[in-house]
Amino acid sequence: MMRGETGEQAGAGLHGRLLLAVVCGGLVMGLALGVRHVQGLFLLPMTLERGWSREAFGFALAMQNLVWGLAQPFTGMIADRFGALRVVVAGMGLYLLGLAGMSVAATPLALTASNGLLVGVALSGTAFGLVYGALSRIAPPAQRSAALGLAGAVGGLGQFLMVPIAQGLMEWLGWAAALLALGLAFAACLPAVRAFDDRAELGAAARAGGPSMGAAIREAFAHRGFWLLNLGFLACGFQLAFIASHLPAYLLDRGLAPGVAVAGLATIALANVAGTWLCGWAGGRWRRKRLLAGIYLLRSAAMALFLLLPLSPLTVYAFCAAMGLMWLGTLPLTSGLLSQVFGVRWIATLFGFVFFGHQLGAFLGVWLGARVFDATGSYEALWLGSMALGLLAAVLHWPIDDREIARPAAVAAGA
Repeated sequence: MMRGETGEQAGAGLHGRLLLAVVCGGLVMGLALGVRHVQGLFLLPMTLERGWSREAFGFALAMQNLVWGLAQPFTGMIADRFGALRVVVAGMGLYLLGLAGMSVAATPLALTASNGLLVGVALSGTAFGLVYGALSRIAPPAQRSAALGLAGAVGGLGQFLMVPIAQGLMEWLGWAAALLALGLAFAACLPAVRAFDDRAELGAAARAGGPSMGAAIREAFAHRGFWLLNLGFLACGFQLAFIASHLPAYLLDRGLAPGVAVAGLATIALANVAGTWLCGWAGGRWRRKRLLAGIYLLRSAAMALFLLLPLSPLTVYAFCAAMGLMWLGTLPLTSGLLSQVFGVRWIATLFGFVFFGHQLGAFLGVWLGARVFDATGSYEALWLGSMALGLLAAVLHWPIDDREIARPAAVAAGA
C-alpha cells in the first residue's frame, strides 16, 4: 500500500490544540465557502428585480473567482511571512463589505466591484489557502492529511447548513437583507480565528532554516509536476463553479420546482462533508496524484450519466450526491501533495500559485456558462466541456513526480 507522503504513518486521533484549530478553521472556511456556495440562489431574484441579463450576474461571479485566484498567491505570501491570523481577520472584514455592497448594487459595474473584487479578495484570506496553510504547519506530518480532511468536512457541513439558512433568510427578509445578514455572520465568528494562529510554528520553521521565499518559488516553477498540478486544477475550478452557479437556473429552465435546486445544492454540501473527510483519510494511505486522477474521471462519468438519464428530482439528487462526494476532496489532496513535495514552510504561497489555475477555470465556468446560455439558450456545450476537462485533468495528474524535493545540504540548512 503506497502512502500519501514519504514516511507518513497513520496518526492517532486529533486532540488538544490541533483539534480546536481544525474545528475553528473549518468553521471559518465553511462560512466563507458556504456564502459563496449559495450565490447561485440569488441569480434569478436579483437579475429579475434589476432587469439585468444572466451574463451580468455571471460576469460578476466570474470576476470574483478570477480575483480570488489572482489574490491568493499574495495573501499566501503575507501569511507565510507574518502568520494567518491577521490575513483571515482582514478577509472577514472585506467579505462583510462586499456583501453589503452587493445588496445595494444598482448597476452591473457596482455588482462586479462588490461581489467580484471585494468578495474575491476576501475569499483569498478566509478559505482554503490560508486555513489549510495554517493547519499544515500546526499539524505534525503523521496527522496532517487527517487534519486537512476533517477541517474540510467541518467546512462542508457549514456549506450544507448555509443552503437552508440562505433560502430561509431570502424568504423572510428578501434577497438584499439576506445578503447583509450573511455578512454579519462573519463578525460573530471572529473569536474562532485565534484557534489556528500559526505564528509560533512559523517562527520555529524560520529558525530551522530552509530556502527563502524566492528560492522556493523558483524551485516550484522549475518542477514539471507543479505545472501539471496547476493545469489539472483548472478543470476542478471550471466544474465546481459552473455547477454551483448555473445548476439552479438549469433545473428551473428544465421545468423542475425551485425546491429541487435548493435541495440539490444542500445535497452537494452534505455529501461533501463525508467526501472531503474520506479524501483526507485516503490521502494519508495512497498516492495523492492517483486519487486526484480518479476523482476527475469519476466526475466526468457522473456528468455523462446525469445528461443521459431522464431528468427528475431523483436523478438530480443522485447526481448532486455523487458530485458532493468529490466536491472539495481535491483541496486537501492538492495541498497535501504540495506539502509532500515542497514542504510546509512556504505552503500558503505555493498553494496560492496552484490555486490560480483553479480560479481561472472557475472564471471560465461561471462566465462562459452565462455567455453561452445567453447566446444559445442552452447549457449543453458547458456540460460537454466540463466532462472533457475532467478527462484531461486525469491524464495530467498521472505523470506528476510526487517524490520529496532533494535539496542540497546548504539550502536545507538555510545557508
